[in-house]
Amino acid sequence: MTAPLTPHDQWPPAPLPPFPEQESRMDPVRELKSGALTAVLVAVAGVVLGLLWLWLAPRIPLVSDGKAVYLKDTEGEQAIGADGTFVLLGLGIGVLTGAVVFWRNRRGGVGVVLGMAAGAVLGSVLAWRLGTWLGPTSDLIAHARAVGAKKVFDGPIELQAKGALLAWPIGAVLTHLVLTTGFGPRDEQPPAVHWKPPPPGI
Repeated sequence: MTAPLTPHDQWPPAPLPPFPEQESRMDPVRELKSGALTAVLVAVAGVVLGLLWLWLAPRIPLVSDGKAVYLKDTEGEQAIGADGTFVLLGLGIGVLTGAVVFWRNRRGGVGVVLGMAAGAVLGSVLAWRLGTWLGPTSDLIAHARAVGAKKVFDGPIELQAKGALLAWPIGAVLTHLVLTTGFGPRDEQPPAVHWKPPPPGI
């Protein structure tokens, strides 16, 4: 019969290896600065969207009889075409924006994503206002008098469906999410712990 082992005679358990230290922890100030900078840079790109929309959006032909202004083509779909053009351009720039933001900030971060989304919304509004401002005047009476009766002139470029303003942020966020899922950094896994039996005789 053997005496029970005292605690100091027992084989000590294998120590767990330390977990790898995180290279950097979330810094709220840094996240805020990155998000704000991203929002500003993305919003400035709204100028490009506005100019492209102004250039590519179909015009709405109008005509005046000297008393009132009428659509030259009552069955035309130019107004819908303007909305569709804005949506397609917004999605295209959104894909480009999401790819560029991911490439410049591979480590990601909530601030960058939120800043990108906010900047895309602001950029869409800027593009809408810029295209409307640079396009044909919205004062139809003055425009009709300037061109004369029975003369065809272009109506203002309008965005009938305001939901088109969300095309850019949706395209940007989805693109960034896909790229982050497929090519983003992976969390480091802790090393596996292998238990070693005590040497014989102990």
